[in-house]
Amino acid sequence: MTAEKDLVLIYFEDKPLSFARIEGIEPDHKPDWYHVRLLLLQVPVQLVTWILRSAYIEGAEFTMNGKRMRLEKVTAPAEPARRKKEKEEPVPSGKAKPEGQPAKVIPLAQLKKDR
Repeated sequence: MTAEKDLVLIYFEDKPLSFARIEGIEPDHKPDWYHVRLLLLQVPVQLVTWILRSAYIEGAEFTMNGKRMRLEKVTAPAEPARRKKEKEEPVPSGKAKPEGQPAKVIPLAQLKKDR
């Protein structure tokens, strides 16, 4: 179910157009219609309000000015199994870490002192 603070991908004529965050969903005076405030994540960012049915918020296709539109909820990709398992730190560029050994954490403050 799509809700406030969720990220959605807006499709225009079956092509991805922009990402947006749902800022708010308020009921309209008509049953099953809602005022959906979207923060469009583009340059410049823009706040818009669309009046949509609940089915449209959940991903059903609708039209605006005769053009097909659709919202698709965005879910973060799963973290790779190796990173979940080891919770290792990233290896600094140009240096390889031997397999099976934990990564060394270098505090940024120490790097500033060394220069």
